[in-house]
Amino acid sequence: MRILIVWMLIGFFAGSAVVQAQDSGVRDAGVVRVPPGAERRIQVDSSSPELQRLLQRAFNLHGAFEVRTGGTVHFAFRFEPAGNNAVRLRIASGGQTLLEEAFQGRSQVEAALKAADYAVTRTTNLPGFFSGTVAYISSQSGHPEVYLADFLFTKTRRMTQDNGQALLPALSPDGRSLLYTSYHRSGFPDIYKIDLTTNQRTVFASYRGLNTGANYSPNGREVALILSGSGNSEVYVSNANGGDMRRLTRTAGLEADPSWAPSGRRLTYTSDELGKPQIFTINADGSGSRRIPTNISGNCSEPAWNPRDENLIAFTAAMGREFEVCLWNFSTQKSTVLTTGAGDAVGPVWLNDGRHLIYTERTARTSRLVVIDSLTGKKNYLTSNEMGRCLMAEFAPVSIIH
Repeated sequence: MRILIVWMLIGFFAGSAVVQAQDSGVRDAGVVRVPPGAERRIQVDSSSPELQRLLQRAFNLHGAFEVRTGGTVHFAFRFEPAGNNAVRLRIASGGQTLLEEAFQGRSQVEAALKAADYAVTRTTNLPGFFSGTVAYISSQSGHPEVYLADFLFTKTRRMTQDNGQALLPALSPDGRSLLYTSYHRSGFPDIYKIDLTTNQRTVFASYRGLNTGANYSPNGREVALILSGSGNSEVYVSNANGGDMRRLTRTAGLEADPSWAPSGRRLTYTSDELGKPQIFTINADGSGSRRIPTNISGNCSEPAWNPRDENLIAFTAAMGREFEVCLWNFSTQKSTVLTTGAGDAVGPVWLNDGRHLIYTERTARTSRLVVIDSLTGKKNYLTSNEMGRCLMAEFAPVSIIH
């Protein structure tokens, strides 16, 4: 036991060395020398029953952790209220305190989730996502509208009242603006931008034909989108205000679903130029378009580039009579199926740790948002059927509603 504790302490305070190793390609290095994909056994406590329940639920959603109420654990996390808007975090191992630190927020819950994210970072060397925000579409009002929620869905906010068809929300990386597609004004799809600091809405793209599929670049300075003014739907890129529009693709097929590489130098998208939907990549200057040989299905779409590992792209593939979320790995040149079970799994979007994804689980009667660990396959529901049909999730690693 003493040797284990010593290795934990060495790993815990050698964070910079571990981060450098991970940046060199070591996946999920972990500061406890836990093998990649293995769970860290933890105990989560607080003198506040509300915070304890909330944080135990949060860590149970994370594939790297197993929350225990007794027995041997790798780490003990203690979250103590320190005022209305503050929480103090204590991380211990083997009875020894490794660190204590205070966190501020606009509420005590927000402070606690920030502290939990810090605990994740110090024990996995990956960023936490508990304090992030999910944008999604829900039909709870009777029409598909855009909503925002904290990651645990303790609070939700309806952002649109179009009473029409709202689709494909996209959050800017800094959480200050949201783009989405709506048919409400003309009956044709246009892209709108909501300033999340003022709630003011403006038209982002309303060209002749189709305007949809907006997606911010990793630095938030550009937006990839789909326009069909030229006849076919093609991939375009604009600045963050909808100006300086330039066309990337020129094919006889239909393009959709643009997604940025973490470097911002390439994009992936769907095209049926070869007859059926398949995944392609293209340089951000419009050169070098090529198909990804997924070799898993004749119908592949909705690619999402991993934000931390440029080798990985998640996508949706038709598998028999259903759709499943799959992963393409450029290093191995192979695809793997990530999801299983009844119904369709569609619309994958990565969280900021590059390990977890949110996707939509869809049946004839229900549509729910699910978080899944791409390493272990561990999955949990984020929404319930009482929230209406929820789909088309998007994530930003910042707290927006409180």
